[in-house]
Amino acid sequence: MATPISTQRGQVYIGELPQDFLRVTPTQQQQQIQLDTQAAQQLQYGATMGTVGRLSITVVQGKLAKNYGMTRMDPYCRVRLGYAVYETPTAHNGAKNPRWNKVIQCTVPPGVDSFYLEIFDERAFSMDDRIAWTHIPIPESLKEGKVVDEWYSLSGQQGDDKEGMINLIMSYTSVSASMMMQPQPVVLMPTVYQQGVGYVPIAGVPTIYNPGMVPAGVPAPVANSQPLYNEEDLKSLQDMFPNLDKEVIRSVMEAQLGNKDTAINSLLQMTEEL
Repeated sequence: MATPISTQRGQVYIGELPQDFLRVTPTQQQQQIQLDTQAAQQLQYGATMGTVGRLSITVVQGKLAKNYGMTRMDPYCRVRLGYAVYETPTAHNGAKNPRWNKVIQCTVPPGVDSFYLEIFDERAFSMDDRIAWTHIPIPESLKEGKVVDEWYSLSGQQGDDKEGMINLIMSYTSVSASMMMQPQPVVLMPTVYQQGVGYVPIAGVPTIYNPGMVPAGVPAPVANSQPLYNEEDLKSLQDMFPNLDKEVIRSVMEAQLGNKDTAINSLLQMTEEL
């Protein structure tokens, strides 16, 4: 046990320090956030169960009712199952008939029997626009080894089940929790459901990324990455859009990861809005 001794600079401890020395007691809110995080991870990975469900969802294609915006939409899908969120790549210029053909492997937490799917229009210089959504129960026939290939109705600005349809192919397997591989990169997002709006983030609650994993939608860092475009590409775009500032064109090229065709589409949209 430490012994306090007075010196010219004040009291000091000599010997073994107390257990609570310089320890900060977490607040009730911090404790609750930590407990919620642990619960979310247990649900996601099924750590306390002998077996867990693996749901394979192939997001094939969509038939949307309307093309929102002045140019062809660039739709992508977001699937929320339990606390996990998965995304498809963007179907550039997919408009009303996007095709993704993206296979998503989801871990089904205990007690979860459905998932929520949203379709967004990717925007270069503003928030992505949510254009359609649906809530899909996990078919019981999947647990019997069957494969489900169905079209599901979408809701949106046109009304409930009037925003178009989406084609999904689903299958299900039960695997041992000890044999589970690391799931796809996901992000834990504390949310609340609002009628007519869907799941929205809870204000003031921090987003939690899985340790050692890349959040959904965020590219993995690449060491010694080369420039995404060259000055010749930049000059050719300047010649095509002489009324736009060079730095604006450069930022568009960077936002589109050096893809010249998609950069041209974004610049055309900007000039039409001017």
